[in-house]
Amino acid sequence: MTTGLLDTLPADHAARLRDAPPGAELAAQAMLATLSDRREFTEGWIFERKLDGIRVLAVREHGHVRLLSRTGRRLNDSYPEIVEALAAQDCGDFTVDGEIVAFSHGRTEFSRLQQRMGLTDRRRIEATGVAVTYYLFDLLRLDGRDTRALPLRARKSLLRRALAYRPPLRLTTHRNEGGAELLAKACASGWEGLIAKRADSRYRTTRSTDWLKLKCAKDQEFVVGGFTEPAGSRVGLGALLLGHYEDGRLRYAGKVGTGFDRTALKDLRARLDELARPRSPFSDPVRERTAHWAEPELVAQIAFTEWTRDGMLRHPRYLGLRDDKPATDVVRERPVEAT
Repeated sequence: MTTGLLDTLPADHAARLRDAPPGAELAAQAMLATLSDRREFTEGWIFERKLDGIRVLAVREHGHVRLLSRTGRRLNDSYPEIVEALAAQDCGDFTVDGEIVAFSHGRTEFSRLQQRMGLTDRRRIEATGVAVTYYLFDLLRLDGRDTRALPLRARKSLLRRALAYRPPLRLTTHRNEGGAELLAKACASGWEGLIAKRADSRYRTTRSTDWLKLKCAKDQEFVVGGFTEPAGSRVGLGALLLGHYEDGRLRYAGKVGTGFDRTALKDLRARLDELARPRSPFSDPVRERTAHWAEPELVAQIAFTEWTRDGMLRHPRYLGLRDDKPATDVVRERPVEAT
């Protein structure tokens, strides 16, 4: 069923539309934000809440719905309630971008979402008691037409009108003004931060400074290249050995030994034992007496206070594993200069 919404576009916007490639092809090319320390913004920017979840693109075409991670992994079985909500829409042809989150005490919490991640049996999913919400913030395709060349405001207007928003679907709201004061309020409310976006920007299939991440605290993904043996009554492992890529080399960034519960420790040990390798994957020396090495395939989300001068993490804390980003894409995030 077509929506007819594209017929409402002004002529200059309609001229930007093209026939869309298949939805799954569009979903494989997500636009990514750039970390920034910018705090002052002129007109022409909008500000969204930075969510603590996993990036998911959804496709509906030819009577079928697909949920896809940034790595192209199909997630239908992990989030069946979202598939059902998208399948029930009157609009039958769309590709949307968004974030799946789980709430704890009114805040999105990645560790709570992790209880659902990877589960595919509906009974086990329901037994977790973890409800998820899919926040939609962009529209790549509608009624067979590629909408990526439209200005962001136009895409958001179409997205708002194309779908019906009932749980577990939510439309990501935005503010038309923001900066240091809005970020301070977001941080005080327990948010992860803000995403600043140029209101007239196209949807570009790359990382872009048209979208900026303004974070309240330091955290990012790291590659797990090994672990240390547990001591005392601890089970599984002592600490994860972390790294990030730089010029094709896996650079060592330190170890993390806090933030785990007993289940996570045992699960991580089992997964890393399956990835065992005889030599270190890091290009730098790692001086850990009980180190075990692993193929650098697992990606962990880590919170920390700062980087040391020699490139190590200070006070790191484990938040969970990510499956929406390939290990080879993990680099040290450096804020772009304010402009």
